[in-house]
Amino acid sequence: MRLIQLTGPQGRRLGAVEDERIRLFGSYHSVHALATAALETGRAPASQAEQDLTAELLDYSELYLGRSDWRTLPAADHPGEPARCLVSGTGLTHIRSAANRQAMHAAGERVTDSMRMYEAGLEGGRPAPGAVGVAPEWFYKGTGAILRAHNQPLDVPAYADDGGEEPEIAGVYIVDPAGEPRRIGMAAGNEFSDHQLEKKNYLYLAASKLRTCAIGPELVTDPDFDKVTGEVTILRAGKRLWSKTLQTGESAMCHGLANIEHHHFKFAAHRRPGDVHIHFFGADAFSFGEGVRLADGDVMEVRFEGFGRPLRNTVHVERPAESLVTVRPV
Repeated sequence: MRLIQLTGPQGRRLGAVEDERIRLFGSYHSVHALATAALETGRAPASQAEQDLTAELLDYSELYLGRSDWRTLPAADHPGEPARCLVSGTGLTHIRSAANRQAMHAAGERVTDSMRMYEAGLEGGRPAPGAVGVAPEWFYKGTGAILRAHNQPLDVPAYADDGGEEPEIAGVYIVDPAGEPRRIGMAAGNEFSDHQLEKKNYLYLAASKLRTCAIGPELVTDPDFDKVTGEVTILRAGKRLWSKTLQTGESAMCHGLANIEHHHFKFAAHRRPGDVHIHFFGADAFSFGEGVRLADGDVMEVRFEGFGRPLRNTVHVERPAESLVTVRPV
């Protein structure tokens, strides 16, 4: 099942994608509400959803193109409590990503820590069932407040050096009442980072990730994540500036999904009942690695086979100069 979160004349609604149409749910107005109900009944989300679908239909193309009174929301979130949605990711899972990071920080022919971490994943990122593998890279992006939807801009703040797309698939999770993480599904994503800042020194990686990002427009509840083909495209003034085919999924990564999930949820703070987690699984390619620097107004398009319509976001560069933030006593 492919779910889509919307807002419009009737407020917030949840829909199921049916080719060219979106069928609205009756009582469930968010992915969070549907997943919570599924946990209470013990049904799978798709089974839980069937009993709540209505006869209300929307034209998907009109919505997708921004010509409807309705607009998309991020593919998943924590409605009303964005602080209870943690957005994070695992990097250095794909060889091209590791090679790009190596090129950013290599001194001569020296192998960087980034490449060493990728190689460690090749050696120990797929442990035997029941065993714990080597820990992958982990980064924090922010709370649910930084999530953006299809057709919404991604911001390059005034204090930033740059902003660039990172086309990835993201896992969407909810923690059940017993404190056990449960996967709801996956969505196409643009993890959007400041690569120019990261290039200065790899220790700036944490700061480079604190940016808006996007997932959607659709959440797939039963995705095939073994081998996924996709494409990322940059459009400038309506014309294709750059594009690249992508390969992701477990077969293209140095870490298995179970290992990534274990090392994210092993922290007790990540298993608080009711919390939502959005976790990016790493990128196979991005334009910065090929010398492209995005400009205000550029359109980033991310498409993955089996994950619905492409995710499109515009780069928005904040114009004011950076201003000093001062802290005063209470």
